[in-house]
Amino acid sequence: MSEQHIASAYDRDLEAIQAQVMRMGGLVEAAILDAAMSLENRDVELAEKVRAGDKVVDDLERKVNDAAERTIALRAPVSRDLRTILTVLRLAASLERVGDYAKNIAKRTSVLSEMTVISGADTAIRRMAREVQGMLHDTLDAYMRGDAALAEDVRQRDHDVDQMYNALFREFLTFMMEDPRNITACMHLHFIAKNIERMGDLVTNMSEQVIYLVTGKVPEEARPKGDNTAFATDKK
Repeated sequence: MSEQHIASAYDRDLEAIQAQVMRMGGLVEAAILDAAMSLENRDVELAEKVRAGDKVVDDLERKVNDAAERTIALRAPVSRDLRTILTVLRLAASLERVGDYAKNIAKRTSVLSEMTVISGADTAIRRMAREVQGMLHDTLDAYMRGDAALAEDVRQRDHDVDQMYNALFREFLTFMMEDPRNITACMHLHFIAKNIERMGDLVTNMSEQVIYLVTGKVPEEARPKGDNTAFATDKK
């Protein structure tokens, strides 16, 4: 088999894998926004749609893993080609985890729909979710374009998400101290805010993978982080 034919076959394999990852990305972006909207509108049906859609994301990750393993076994990629395959696997794993956090948010919508609305919290959470969704969109765009500068911009924006989270945390504490009847709702809302903050961390990790893919170097400068304040958080 000629080297040109092998390269062409590898390119086709990689394009197919990338298409699956981009489909995952689109589904996860929608899940982030739909989960936040379901909370703001107390839309239990939309929340259930998010929960059900997580299975599709999980199935796509398995397909990406299987295809990547098969490509490594058949094509034995080296150097940048191998780095590309490894990046794809890491992106898919991070997308699956972000999808899990969106699902966790949706799970709490039905519980919160029975509770008193905490003034301003739903809108702030939706704004935070939109910021993370925008970061994810730009990270995937940076990956497809090989744009390390855009990936670095996403990396820096994680600080904004941390600041939003810290502001919400302080607001929830205030609401709970003012009226103990707000404690349960604020605890649920804090879990949601923390899940979105963790989404931001995962997307930032993805942006660093893109930088590594493009430049061959892991960013050395520590990314800016807000102060860390947390209760216990949801796990998969």
